Amino acid sequence: MEFLDYFRQSLHLKPVDANTYSPLVLAYLGDSVYELMIRTRVTNRGSMQVNKMHKKSASLVKAQTQAQILKLLEPELTPEEEAVYKRGRNAKSASMAKHATMIDYRMATGFEALIGYLFLTEQYSRMVELVGKGLEFIGEFESE
Repeated sequence: MEFLDYFRQSLHLKPVDANTYSPLVLAYLGDSVYELMIRTRVTNRGSMQVNKMHKKSASLVKAQTQAQILKLLEPELTPEEEAVYKRGRNAKSASMAKHATMIDYRMATGFEALIGYLFLTEQYSRMVELVGKGLEFIGEFESE
């Protein structure tokens, strides 16, 4: 927790009520947190060409993969988590991913909103648990 305390203090972050944020704001934050988690995992597998790292990361953060992860995780979500996911999924966005179906894009937005919510509410263990289970469910850990 030292890093998080330092992070909060150095950036002068004040406590927030995640329930006051729109689901698209939660998704905006969740997108970056999830991407950082994935990039950290990819770079942790060892040094390789950056282009290869980018392709691997991109395959795990694309809407289709996030939607697949959410489908597999949904039975394990608490009622609170499911409500946050559904708020994000049902939010009307002005744009859509280039290479995603509307259903996958909306599910991915819900997944990102959930990650953003868990991050803002400092439920880091649960956030990491869900992402880890999701990666396990899609076979990301099979080659280890």
